[in-house]
Amino acid sequence: MSTHTRPLPKAAPQDKTPPSRTAVLFGPMNEPMADLRGRRIWLIGASSGIGAELARQALAAGARVALSARRAEVLEEVAGAHPEAFIAPLDVLCHDAWRDQHARIVEAFGGVDLLIFCAARYRPERSWEVQEDEAEHTIRTNLASVYSALGAALPDMLARGSGGIALVASVAGYVGLPGATVYGPGKAALINLAEILYSDLRPKGVNVYLVNPGFVKTDLTDKNDFTMPALQTPQQAASAIWRGIGEGRFEIHFPLRFTAWLKLLRILPFRLRFMLFQRFLLS
Repeated sequence: MSTHTRPLPKAAPQDKTPPSRTAVLFGPMNEPMADLRGRRIWLIGASSGIGAELARQALAAGARVALSARRAEVLEEVAGAHPEAFIAPLDVLCHDAWRDQHARIVEAFGGVDLLIFCAARYRPERSWEVQEDEAEHTIRTNLASVYSALGAALPDMLARGSGGIALVASVAGYVGLPGATVYGPGKAALINLAEILYSDLRPKGVNVYLVNPGFVKTDLTDKNDFTMPALQTPQQAASAIWRGIGEGRFEIHFPLRFTAWLKLLRILPFRLRFMLFQRFLLS
């Protein structure tokens, strides 16, 4: 586990020429990050699933990665004694812990170039199965704790005029899917928040990425008792996310053969949408 600080490779001079109208309309919405070598990444929710695989792939690509989740011993296993890994245990619901861990990471790395929020809770439940305390815990984990992340990391990024925030939401936030009674609204809020952050932060030099995965085989989706179309592995999901960040995309959604249908469903009139739910999801 590395805790030393060393200078990063010098960045190439930035072109200060204003982008053309064509670039604004059709070019990448964020600054592309194709090369992860030397990038300082703080990954929240790195102990399992997509987050763990994001960490492994970033370390393999030469990034310096701070791994955060509650269980330090599991983070150590994910890091695999990689010299550029920094273990930063964190309970996302502990507000003060965010600033403490951010300070540790800045001391070790010199700053954070990209924060990825990938922590989540989920249990499938219909409206009449919701438990109030569980619902509150899920919303605090999946949504409210993001504001703690922003409070810890954004001031430094804004002061530098660079950096990036990636929020891992879900296609469950596109439409009100039966069974996602608590999880879905929280993810819908993350989608809305990412849009606001992009409008606020991109003009100040901070990249914002919205990640909307389809079904990915993890401990969370193992709770589902239905067939999950276009199910992907965490390795496939992480590769798609890094590819989207490398291309400078704002929304990174995958797999397209599944997410395209949900995007279409999103724009249908409510009457038709609910008829399709009854026909294919609730029958």
